[in-house]
Amino acid sequence: MWNRQTSREFDEHKGDQNKAAFQALVAGDRPPGLLAYADDAPVGWVAVAPREEYGRLQRSRVTKPVDDLAVWAITCFVIARGARRSGVASALLDGAVEFARSNGAIALEGYPVEPRSDDMPGIYAWMGLASMFENAGFEEIARRSETRPLMRKVL
Repeated sequence: MWNRQTSREFDEHKGDQNKAAFQALVAGDRPPGLLAYADDAPVGWVAVAPREEYGRLQRSRVTKPVDDLAVWAITCFVIARGARRSGVASALLDGAVEFARSNGAIALEGYPVEPRSDDMPGIYAWMGLASMFENAGFEEIARRSETRPLMRKVL
């Protein structure tokens, strides 16, 4: 719910209220993201939806819109510790592209991190890595922070 709310809303609804709000999204007409499974166990998650559903992206100095194109956005990845560095995030990214396309998206954006060193802890890669987006055919369209390119793929 972090990217869908203001900081104040997120803090006020912390815990059960945010959990209930997210469960309502999951029960809605279009899921708010995709899950990856290995041997019937969930090992990863990617959040993907139309950009306008993520108010925080609109207000952020780093992720504010570059233009008026109606894009979808990938806002976070969660990969189980034992499944990291095994291609799960890349598979989720590919799935997010197809999911967005099948739901009418004309373009998809990501806001990954570009680490300054190879020893960045995995927890800081929750928005994905720039190299993963590049490998999936995304192109950098803006950079308002040294380590945070805005990546887009026209569908």
